[in-house]
Amino acid sequence: MIAAMTDDLAARARLTHEPISIEVVSALVSRASAGAIDVFVGVVRDHAEGRSVSSLEYSAYESMAQKEIARIVTEVEARVPGARCAVHHRLGLLKVGELAVVCAASTPHRGEAFVACRALIEAIKHDVPIWKRERGPDGEAWVGWVDARCARVGHGEGHAHGGDGPAHE
Repeated sequence: MIAAMTDDLAARARLTHEPISIEVVSALVSRASAGAIDVFVGVVRDHAEGRSVSSLEYSAYESMAQKEIARIVTEVEARVPGARCAVHHRLGLLKVGELAVVCAASTPHRGEAFVACRALIEAIKHDVPIWKRERGPDGEAWVGWVDARCARVGHGEGHAHGGDGPAHE
């Protein structure tokens, strides 16, 4: 029984280099006792903060990211009554319009499904070691990355350095 639960969690909480299916992720949480399924779909858009975007590249510390996604799924299920959750997050190079992440939550009633699905995506964005690099006509930039050296000199918030940025002594 424990092996089956572990295998089930592995199917529901995963990283993949292959395209994600909304239907597959939804089916992983579907069950007779669920009166509601809420699904969040993150899609690569063609712009970010005033810049044109042609693609995104997601990379991760995969073993840690996989464990964090499983932890988040388990914690949200424990916190939201009757919830069954799934998260699939894509890695690699994605073009505009491709699915980057799909989160699904089923519960007996809609309110809890909304709460669980929102909790999933917020925790995934905040806690999982997945990094995003945007590519476009103006070049490429890591998103949300702050050079640890900047914190030492007091300007670690609100910007990011590329590989060719200034070194701090």
